[in-house]
Amino acid sequence: MASTVTSSRPGYGQLLRTRGAWTFLLPGFAARQPFAMLTLSLVLLVQHTTGSYGAAGAVAAVTGVSMALFAPYSGRLADRHGQRAVLIPGVLLHTLAGLSLTALALAHAPLWALFAAAVPTGASVPQIGPMVRARWGVKLQDSPLMSTAAAFESVTDELTFVFGPLLATALCTAVHPAAGLLTEASLTLLGGLLFAAQRSTQPTVTATAGHARVAHTSALRVPGVRVLIVTFLGIGSVFGGMQVSLAAFSESIGEPGLNGVLYGVFAAGNMLSGLVCGAIAWKVAPQRRLVVGYGALALTTSGLWAAHSVLVLAGLGLLVGMCIAPALITGYTLVENLVPAGARTEAFTWLTGAVALGQAAAVTIAGQLEDRFWGGAGFLVPMGGTLLALVTLVALRSRLATRPGGRTVARGMGHRVPVTVD
Repeated sequence: MASTVTSSRPGYGQLLRTRGAWTFLLPGFAARQPFAMLTLSLVLLVQHTTGSYGAAGAVAAVTGVSMALFAPYSGRLADRHGQRAVLIPGVLLHTLAGLSLTALALAHAPLWALFAAAVPTGASVPQIGPMVRARWGVKLQDSPLMSTAAAFESVTDELTFVFGPLLATALCTAVHPAAGLLTEASLTLLGGLLFAAQRSTQPTVTATAGHARVAHTSALRVPGVRVLIVTFLGIGSVFGGMQVSLAAFSESIGEPGLNGVLYGVFAAGNMLSGLVCGAIAWKVAPQRRLVVGYGALALTTSGLWAAHSVLVLAGLGLLVGMCIAPALITGYTLVENLVPAGARTEAFTWLTGAVALGQAAAVTIAGQLEDRFWGGAGFLVPMGGTLLALVTLVALRSRLATRPGGRTVARGMGHRVPVTVD
């Protein structure tokens, strides 16, 4: 794909010198880091206490579905009542729910009890990513640094998904199977409260005109958003399928600690490609970039199930990761083109929810495949999910055309909102 680099674009150094930026960046990073640990910590804990990847995947799936259903509502409440008003009760609830889920798993509670605790755990996941992006908007407004902030947030998201799985695996395998989830809950509480305390950078609450207006401006009314939701479901299937299948592969070769390394390689590819993608001013239309990039993602995931060595699997995982960030960034760029400003936060949370829902379905199906069939069967899930999404994307790509009066931008402000991806 043809591209050009804009030499005059402000750099990351200038962005990070923005006055007051570090007051929300540091606690924001701490608060979103445990999010990258949640699903993997759950899978490793529940698999340890039940001996079943199917049960572990099902519990993680309930968490993901709950987050997917409640994330758009949480974002809407933050817009209407302020981030602090939503975040403080949210992190408190998430911490209590996570601790309860840990205690139930260690007590070998029945599966239905784990499901019951997983619902509030997922529903209360704090939406730190969009809140950080909203604060960049307050700081920068129409500054040329906005595009730099978009790239920076993309890389930050990927960085959390490099360290999160490594930390979760190290804690669960070297310390205690519950250590990952306990750390996740503790960091969420600490980081979330510190982030909420930064009042000066919080966006001003804007009054709404009632439910009729909200319905009129709903992001789901935009056909292109519905196409992107399907596309992001496929991306979620990659995260979920990789998490379960890499854990099963590592255990099958007697090296459970290798799971975090393999997933870290996958996430590192994601982070590096996000860094490069954010540094390029693309000439190719985002609709075409998404189709081509998603085709590459489907192609690379199609070889995972056939990999039987650590090096081959690591290499394929790196390639898969490198294909994800451009698809995510381009998808969020299209949201800015397709959706009116008043509905973009909702649109971003719908896409976040789609990733979480795709991940939830994937961990469930991949867990069942790993339990019932051959080792590595779970890798069929990312392949199937991305191929189905690619067919939908190609068939309905005309719905991604820029809305009348819309503008084409190089990259979107809202890369991945925190999800239960680790």
